[in-house]
Amino acid sequence: MVVGISFGPGPAPGPDEPLALLSACHQRIARQCATLERLAAHLARHGSDASAQSAAMSVLRYFETAAVLHHEDEETDLFPALIESMAGSDATCLHGLVDGLAAEHRELERRWTPLRAALGEIGAGRPAALPPETVQAFAQAYAAHIRREEDELLPMAARLLSDDALAEIGRAMRARRGGGAA
Repeated sequence: MVVGISFGPGPAPGPDEPLALLSACHQRIARQCATLERLAAHLARHGSDASAQSAAMSVLRYFETAAVLHHEDEETDLFPALIESMAGSDATCLHGLVDGLAAEHRELERRWTPLRAALGEIGAGRPAALPPETVQAFAQAYAAHIRREEDELLPMAARLLSDDALAEIGRAMRARRGGGAA
């Protein structure tokens, strides 16, 4: 979790706290990956029963909407804002970080593709294979990616980005989710 950001009782962070919102999304992604792992085990014992169908559709919806928006938030707004914050400086390390994270997004999308198809079949009540090793590889790749963003990206953003830049990122996040113009 980002240093200085806590998630106690109360409402979840919103676009007015873009770094906290991104961190909260990481927690939700981790929970969805855990559900996916439990689903793979459940399928081996029970097949595409009602519980499996519900879980499959929930995971599918999350990764097809919220996770996509999360990657767009980072690549369209956060990464460029960080690079801009270092204009005129030697930002080689920062470029390496954001380029690496964007490449990880592509790898996560590649790993998601076979899972998407299987989850669609399971959600429709049809038998489908959800290989535990494929699920585990996806979940582990996401866990490593989240750790990198939590340990490196978000703390750096908290240090480098101005309140105005964070407010602009928040406006863009709100607009991306249909909550008003950026």
